[in-house]
Amino acid sequence: MVTGERAHYLDYNASAPLLADARDAMLGALEVDANPSSVHRAGRAARGMVNKARRQLAALVNTRPDHVVFTSGATEAAATLLTPHYTFGRSPLTFSRLYVCAADHPCVLAGGRFARNDVIALPVLASGLVDLEALDEALSGHDNGAGLPLVAIHWANNETGVIQPVTEIAAIVKAKGGVLVVDAVQALGRVPVDLSANCGDYLILSSHKIGGPRGAGALVAQSDLMMPLPLISGGGQERGHRAGTEAVANIAGFGAAAETADPARFAECVAMRDAFEAGILEIAPDAVIHGRDVPRLSNTLFFSVPGVKAETAQIAFDLAGLAVSAGSACSSGKVGKSHVLTAMGVEAEEGAIRVSFAPDTSAAAVGRFHDELGKIVARARPKNSLAGA
Repeated sequence: MVTGERAHYLDYNASAPLLADARDAMLGALEVDANPSSVHRAGRAARGMVNKARRQLAALVNTRPDHVVFTSGATEAAATLLTPHYTFGRSPLTFSRLYVCAADHPCVLAGGRFARNDVIALPVLASGLVDLEALDEALSGHDNGAGLPLVAIHWANNETGVIQPVTEIAAIVKAKGGVLVVDAVQALGRVPVDLSANCGDYLILSSHKIGGPRGAGALVAQSDLMMPLPLISGGGQERGHRAGTEAVANIAGFGAAAETADPARFAECVAMRDAFEAGILEIAPDAVIHGRDVPRLSNTLFFSVPGVKAETAQIAFDLAGLAVSAGSACSSGKVGKSHVLTAMGVEAEEGAIRVSFAPDTSAAAVGRFHDELGKIVARARPKNSLAGA
């Protein structure tokens, strides 16, 4: 992305721009041309950079550094954790069913290494919150004798920004003898994430959502006593949990971004989100802000305007120099009906537009967005006389 366009970049939930601190850490790592498993001086220097990043990430989520396992991204972390086969100490531990939220990210909905028939989708309410009664009922009917239940639910939705009640979910799962994997990709750096505060047994994290490089992620365990069987076997890297030579530069950038992350700064985005929403409703009073009545990320809004196709609007915004998305950016550029809205029972055939931003997003970007939205709505409704059109 060229610098001049960054003020109008409104797609942070897809990927945040690389932070200067992360870039500097990566450049420093590239100067150390060695394998971090090597025992010579250069290898030890590379290993030191990986371990520093491990400490930085552990500090952000309040856990021990040796509970952090680096991966190539959140998708690999999910595929690693979502497996029927774990070890508890030296003993095997089996999970017979995986329970996921119907509005989860596709990498969770895919079910990892579970057989398709063993993946159970939990419904969400119209608000986008997972149906806790349905979760309790599903786990109450689970046969623990055949294997324990594994539950995977996102902390914050990547489209609506709706924040799930993870402590309540964790309490239900624990009471039923299950284990909880929390996809904290969108929550990290935007809300306080404390793995010691009964918010789950494992976290899935991603570097590029917090201003680190693409190509780095992590799974973080509350304890290393129970761990999934490795997805990638071979060498003994990452204490045997993930084979393959570590991508030192990417990991160093991830660590630097984690050290910079500040949820308190993102809390300041609420005023800007409210300004975005007020302008949308002034231009199109019948617009629907999805998930508006429940806790949401302060930097995210997902809205539909009756009669305005999300795909058409996204193209118009792009031509005007505004980067927004029509839902998740995880389907190779495909634009279609949002599975999140479908899960919420929303029948908006037009789709929806997601706006996601950062604390330093400019007021000019907000104004430019409203100007362009007014033009888009006016073209879609030529017979209407709309304010701002």
